[in-house]
Amino acid sequence: MRIGRKLDFTEHHRFCVYRSFSLSPLNQRMLTLIYQPMTGASASSLYQLLYYQVAEGFSGYSALDTQRRLLLGLGLDMNEAGRGELARSASVLEALGLMTTCRLYLPGQEEVVYEYELHAPLSPAEFFRNQHLSMLLRDKVGKYGVVALQDSLFRREPDELAQHDLQRENISMPFYELFRLSAAVDAELEQALEETAPVRQTPPPAQQPGAGIEYGEILYRFPRGSANRSYVERLRGDKDALAQLNYIAYKYDLSAADLCRLLDEDNAFDNRGGLQTDELQLKAAQLYRLDRKRETDRRAGTAKLQEEAEPELAEHGVQAEHYLPVPAQLAGRCDIQQYNMLMRNEPHTRFVRRFFPGAVPDWIERQFERIDLHYRLPAPVINVLVHYVFGMKGTSRVTKTFIEAIASNMLVQQVDEFEKAVLYVRSQQEMERSKEAQGESGGTRTGSGRAAASGGTTRSGGGYRRGQNGVPRKPVLPVAGEDASTDQEISDEELEEMRKLARKLDGR
Repeated sequence: MRIGRKLDFTEHHRFCVYRSFSLSPLNQRMLTLIYQPMTGASASSLYQLLYYQVAEGFSGYSALDTQRRLLLGLGLDMNEAGRGELARSASVLEALGLMTTCRLYLPGQEEVVYEYELHAPLSPAEFFRNQHLSMLLRDKVGKYGVVALQDSLFRREPDELAQHDLQRENISMPFYELFRLSAAVDAELEQALEETAPVRQTPPPAQQPGAGIEYGEILYRFPRGSANRSYVERLRGDKDALAQLNYIAYKYDLSAADLCRLLDEDNAFDNRGGLQTDELQLKAAQLYRLDRKRETDRRAGTAKLQEEAEPELAEHGVQAEHYLPVPAQLAGRCDIQQYNMLMRNEPHTRFVRRFFPGAVPDWIERQFERIDLHYRLPAPVINVLVHYVFGMKGTSRVTKTFIEAIASNMLVQQVDEFEKAVLYVRSQQEMERSKEAQGESGGTRTGSGRAAASGGTTRSGGGYRRGQNGVPRKPVLPVAGEDASTDQEISDEELEEMRKLARKLDGR
């Protein structure tokens, strides 16, 4: 019973009961021995109270009455606790298939009427064939209690018949071979019966969840030469067996081919052609575990297995004091809070793609995959490393050596949390700023020293450059074309002499 607001279900609301059956002695035994351990005394009393709202020996509707009658009949108080106990008892009956509750809205009125439709308890054979109910009863009374209850509800066939595999021949007399009707159709009688019958639209019965595998698909895939072929062909009209097979396939995620493979096993059917549900479930569970193991083995080589201590991936928040600035590549696409939440919770394989407009280079993916699988750095720490490498200025950082050095330094300093990684990045930024400041001050001092030394004794040619104490240093060698004053003009006589010398050397 789904009640949205507490005031929608009170003792002042009216109700009616509908039932189309009468409890037999076997039904009473089923309610007392089987259903009451599962429902409890309160829900069982509610069922009996609703049943007798319709007079014994009749079927149909009861008169409208307020739910105060139900609360008084169950000994409940007229308060929130009593209404909650009534709703809980009704929900138990609904879950076990003994009742259906509907809310009726009267046209032109604001009043709401509740309709309780009772259902007859299942027969012993149907109950123990239902896995959900039998397993719930086992949880309540134990395995041996279920076996004892089943024996108390059945009368076995005589031993003389049970020890033989008998062949049955149906020799029953059909209706039309014995009786002859005066008229095929009586329109007046049908109209009278329809007018006097209670107006009611019966809702379709609830279906058990299944895989949606049809009988034709099973028969089409099943091998013709199999020993169980005849048993499979008998399933055509057995809706209960097909429903059980579909539930097993739905439960263990089996396809039609897998289901046919299970039905082809030796112990899938008994000697009479009935389904061995327990054997099928056992083999389906083994097949399911085998598929899961294969899937886990395939994924183990390409992705890191999640730690057993963290079976669920919960989203972790980031405090404002640990925010890192948004890189220039992602400016305008997310704010600082969203960026830090992505860096804290996303895997590195998805986070690194955000810094590239296209595909990520292979060597970068392999490098971070190695850090993930071999160094075992947590995903948030790897994302902070990605931010430090790609999200900060200086493209000279994007090298294998630099990434390897930063990852190794994080391992040495035991940076295993997101907050520690943020502090590490900030300390590295401070170190880089201090180095840049020292480099600028050192460059200024060096330039002034050179300007002062230019006024000293320095030979423009190939002399020695003296220091402050007059000690000669390494000689400064002249460079060709460095000084224009070293170039000399050649006269015509010298040029002619050079030509004569060149002709003489050539053998002319």
